[in-house]
Amino acid sequence: MKQLLLATMFWVVLMLPIILSAQQKPGNVCYISDNRIYFQLDKRWSSARKMEFSELFNLDSTLIETALQSASEFSYDSITWLVTRINSNITELSKPLSQDASPLHSYDRRLVTNDVFLLDAPPMINPPPHMEFTFPDRIGINKFTTESGYSYSNDTAFFVLTGFHDAKHVYLSGTFNGWSTLHTPMLKTGNGWQTALKLKPGKYLYKFIVDGRWMPDPENLQKENDGNAGYNSVVYVLNYEFRLKGYESARKVSVAGSFNDWKPGKIRLSKVAGGWNLPVYLQEGTHAYKFVVDKRWISDPDNPDLRTDADGNTNSFLGIGDTLLFRLNGFDDAGKVLLSGSFNGWSTNELRMTKVAGGWELPYVLAAGNYEYKYIVDGKWMTDPDNPHTVGSGDYVNSVICFKPNHTFKLRYFSDAKTVLVSGSFNGWSTSGYSMELKNGLWTCELNLKPGKYTYKFNVDGQWMIDPANDDWEGNRVGTGNSVLWIDP
Repeated sequence: MKQLLLATMFWVVLMLPIILSAQQKPGNVCYISDNRIYFQLDKRWSSARKMEFSELFNLDSTLIETALQSASEFSYDSITWLVTRINSNITELSKPLSQDASPLHSYDRRLVTNDVFLLDAPPMINPPPHMEFTFPDRIGINKFTTESGYSYSNDTAFFVLTGFHDAKHVYLSGTFNGWSTLHTPMLKTGNGWQTALKLKPGKYLYKFIVDGRWMPDPENLQKENDGNAGYNSVVYVLNYEFRLKGYESARKVSVAGSFNDWKPGKIRLSKVAGGWNLPVYLQEGTHAYKFVVDKRWISDPDNPDLRTDADGNTNSFLGIGDTLLFRLNGFDDAGKVLLSGSFNGWSTNELRMTKVAGGWELPYVLAAGNYEYKYIVDGKWMTDPDNPHTVGSGDYVNSVICFKPNHTFKLRYFSDAKTVLVSGSFNGWSTSGYSMELKNGLWTCELNLKPGKYTYKFNVDGQWMIDPANDDWEGNRVGTGNSVLWIDP
């Protein structure tokens, strides 16, 4: 029995990265007990939530709907599933692990080979109340009750838990280590416990584990609901500092911009010698902003990057990351050309392009990713005539550009095809997909994909097909299969 428990714990620890690879885990919905795997379903979930759950645990959406409507048990794909009603909303679905011909598919094993399991750790640590993948906020600010609770220098974050002198084991767990319960032990000091981690700028969720008990950071005021009547602590590794010199007689200074939808008074600067400042985390990309001094809007006097929008408003701009040059060739007779896209909320007046020899240009700082965009030439919307990659159909077609691609989809042959698209879980299985470009008998499409698992297919002149060059695939609800792709961190 002890060996079985250890093996089960080991399997759960190994599977955590797979569970966490999705965008968001909808609560404590998967666990293993007595050689069975259990899933908890909530009938109140929206269709999008069900789809997210389906992709997260590789459960067919038809299976989920059948479970929500079944009374006791049913058979699906030659597997007997047991259904238990927890309450009026929650249904528990389970199956024996032994009925899985291969609990870890070949493409799953790639994620477990580098995992860490420390046999000298405490014998049992309960699973966290909630594990969640966090998307980076556009802007973030740290709020600790003491300066000693957290610090950052030389690319290293220092976490401190004050007190708990009688504790035997303390661990740090969060999004930075895959919510590992054993990977980051803390060192006992005279004031409590501490540890250091190499972290890049960004947003992180975390908790402490004190002798097997999960707890948020008592000195951190920034927190988010953990989905289980508790909360996770939030910390930001900062990468920028707003500074405003002078205005020492002002009562209140704040900053507002595209990073907080231009809401004044929400992000306040602190008064320091000679002016005002505020260290922050800013997501990679371009940000427009202004200071608000006692309700009066002003541009940043020390920032020379000022841009006037189509309405005549002048804003300060700053960029975090690398620059992409947008260029529209021709249109020498145009009076005004604007750039609009998913990177600036499709604003129709913010990004005015500069007329140069042979066309129009605008350098723009972007984070790595896939973006849709269009030009507005004297009020008329148009796709980029020099970019063959598009998304959409009919009257709703946008140009697509990938900044810093990390994967190239390739399909050989089909040289006589008129249109080849790629679509999958990375774009919500859009039927219009991303258009591919034909060069020398090879259709290609470059995309930037976050680490994790994706399913996809090609669409050749309206006919869907799996990737003939990819041996990894899985079944789907219509029996045609989907190709499977893993993007490594």
